[in-house]
Amino acid sequence: MSRTLTPLCDFVRAYAESDAHRLHMPGHKGRSVLGFETLDITEIDGADVLYHPHGILADSQNIARDLFGTKKTLYSAEGSSLSIRAMLHLALLDAQIRGRSRTILAGRNAHKVFLSAAALLDFAVDWLYGDDTDSGLLSCRVTAAALDAHLAVLPTPPAAVYVTSPDYLGNVSDIAALAEVCHRHGTLLLVDNAHGAYLHFLDTPVHPMDLGADLCCDSAHKTLPVLTGGGYLHLSHRISDHLCDQAEGAMALFASTSPSYLILQSLDAANAYLAEAFRADLRQLDEKITALRTALTAHGWTLCGDEMCKLTVAPKAFGYTGDALAEILISHKLIPEFYDPDYVVLMMSPQTADDTFSALTEVLSTCPRRTPITDAPPTLPRLRTVCTPRTAMLSPAETVPVENCIGRVLAQPSVSCPPAIPIAVSGEELTEDAVRAFGYWGIEMCSVLL
Repeated sequence: MSRTLTPLCDFVRAYAESDAHRLHMPGHKGRSVLGFETLDITEIDGADVLYHPHGILADSQNIARDLFGTKKTLYSAEGSSLSIRAMLHLALLDAQIRGRSRTILAGRNAHKVFLSAAALLDFAVDWLYGDDTDSGLLSCRVTAAALDAHLAVLPTPPAAVYVTSPDYLGNVSDIAALAEVCHRHGTLLLVDNAHGAYLHFLDTPVHPMDLGADLCCDSAHKTLPVLTGGGYLHLSHRISDHLCDQAEGAMALFASTSPSYLILQSLDAANAYLAEAFRADLRQLDEKITALRTALTAHGWTLCGDEMCKLTVAPKAFGYTGDALAEILISHKLIPEFYDPDYVVLMMSPQTADDTFSALTEVLSTCPRRTPITDAPPTLPRLRTVCTPRTAMLSPAETVPVENCIGRVLAQPSVSCPPAIPIAVSGEELTEDAVRAFGYWGIEMCSVLL
């Protein structure tokens, strides 16, 4: 291991203090407008090259690898979006080597970047649907038994199974059980763990890499003190040396050739924190969130989700829509991560200030109970596939009001981020039920094939 836990940060700070004449990009030349420009560099001599690392970036990524206990960990300066595309590409390379099909079994609550990857990589998608406890758009809890039954009837193993855990509401899948099923059927398990980078550092580690997943992405910026865009691609010890050797190329295939060194430095700096204070800080966070949950449930709020860093309120039983409750929170400068008619999602981390917890407790504990709201979100329709996501997303399209979309084929996913989970999938024929679902989640216009 390197002599320092932060080799990249050390290099950039030394460079910033050297008064060197910057005859390279970026164009600000280190002169301060926003305050961080002296630390914003490019791949100059000594700074290494992200997707061909041999120096300080290789050292830094190896430190992250050892901290997470993986076979290989790579940095992303473009969030989990880049890592998702790369790990799907790696799974398809592995399938080609092993003679498997180019089909990915995927939970239906996949992020829309999964669809863009399907368009770019031209693989087939076999959708997995959740159990009867799922409600609305955001959850798709695939059980090991259901996955086993699905895989058992396929003529050949798929390239991979792809699940999202934790999901946007904080529900966590049984990754260990899903991994066992996948490996017994001779396929890989890929996990979009964008919301769970911290899970390895709990007293009992429950990161997908600890539980048997083969490839996994983390959005470090979601739960760690990392700049927006910082992420990881993890490869497990089950992955072959040959496939590991392809990982940088898989990232480079989809990545910018100008990665942000500010984001990379934040990933590098996080290594020292993860190695030293993070576990103790997570224990303290657990105590604070447990106390908050206790206070809110005592007041009558319904909470859902399993993972620690999300507080997800389902407010309709208390008489509020998610939108109405979010409006109250925002009026008190408590800004949610996400809200829709049914939920308000609040994200915490060890960096959440104590006065945030006290303000949140005070506001939610003083909301008066109202008459319960009984309307439920629409059941997501299972739509007929007319063409592949690749054909739909790369074909001429027009944008029209959703009420004019019945019988038309969806082109681009009609969903914002967050939550970036498509109601309908590119290539599917839209029905009255689909249009009704669009209306429920506030989508007024739709991209459809000409």
